[in-house]
Amino acid sequence: MAKVAFIGLGVMGYPMAGHLAKKGGHDVTVYNRTSAKAEQWAKEFGGSFKTTPREAAEGAEFVFCCVGNDDDLRSVILGPDGAFAGMSSGATLIDNTTASAEVARELYAKGKELGVGFIDAPVSGGQAGAENGVLTVMCGGDAEVYEKAEPVIMSFARACRLLGASGAGQLTKMVNQICIAGLLQGLSEGVNFGMKAGLDMDAVVDVISKGAAGSWQMENRAGTMTQGKFDFGFAVDWMRKDLSICLGEAKNNGARLPVTAMIDQYYAHVQARGGNRWDTSSLIHLLMND
Repeated sequence: MAKVAFIGLGVMGYPMAGHLAKKGGHDVTVYNRTSAKAEQWAKEFGGSFKTTPREAAEGAEFVFCCVGNDDDLRSVILGPDGAFAGMSSGATLIDNTTASAEVARELYAKGKELGVGFIDAPVSGGQAGAENGVLTVMCGGDAEVYEKAEPVIMSFARACRLLGASGAGQLTKMVNQICIAGLLQGLSEGVNFGMKAGLDMDAVVDVISKGAAGSWQMENRAGTMTQGKFDFGFAVDWMRKDLSICLGEAKNNGARLPVTAMIDQYYAHVQARGGNRWDTSSLIHLLMND
C-alpha cells in the first residue's frame, strides 16, 4: 500500500481515484477545485480530502493529476499551493491530463530541480474505461521512475507502457486522437450512406464489424449514431481541445494532418449547433441533418 494523492475529480479522475483506493488498496487523499466533490469522494471511498493541491500532496509517494488543459495543470502543480510545493524528494507526480508535450517537458524539468519524478501519462478509454478500471495509459519519462509508478497506475488500467522520454506519452495520445477522429468521420459517412440506401444498419454493422472495417467505435457507437443519440462518452469540446494540441504539435514537427484539420472544423460546426457536450460520434449529425 502506498500513500497517494489525486488532484482533479472530474468524470475521469473521480473513478480513477476510487480504483486507487478500492482496487489498489492505497491510502488516497484527494483535492478538487469544488471541495464538495472531494468531500463526497472521501465519504464514498473512505479516503481523505484537502483544500489545496499542496496539502493533498504532502507526504504522498505518488501524486496523480487529471485536469482540463495546460493552464489548469500549471495552476495545480506550480506555485506556493501547487502539488510540487508539498512533495518530498523522491516522490513521483503522474499526470493523466491530456495536455501538450511542451508542458510535460516543462514540468519534468521542474521536477528534476526539486528531486521529484514526473511521468506524463494520458489515458484512453473514456468515462466507461475510467469507471471500469480498464484504461490504456501512455507514458513518457525516466525508466526508473516509471518502473516504480507502473504497479500503482495499474489500479485503474488494463494496459500501461513507457513509450520514451518526457513528452512521449502526450505525443502518443495525439496519435490516438488523430486516429479516432478519422475513424469517426469514416464511420459517420458509412452509417449515413447505409441509412440513405435503406439498409438495416444493425444487420450491416453486425456483419462488417467482424471484418476489416471493425473497430471499437463501430461496436460501441454505430447503433446510437443511427438513433441520433449523442450523450455517451467523450465530449466534442474536449475533442476540439485535443485536436488543437495535435495540430499545434504538427506545426512543430512538420507532420501533415489534412484530414484531422478538416474533421476539427466539422466538430466546430457541431458546436455551432449546440453540440458542445455531445459525444464525438455526433459527426454524423452534420450528414443526417444537412
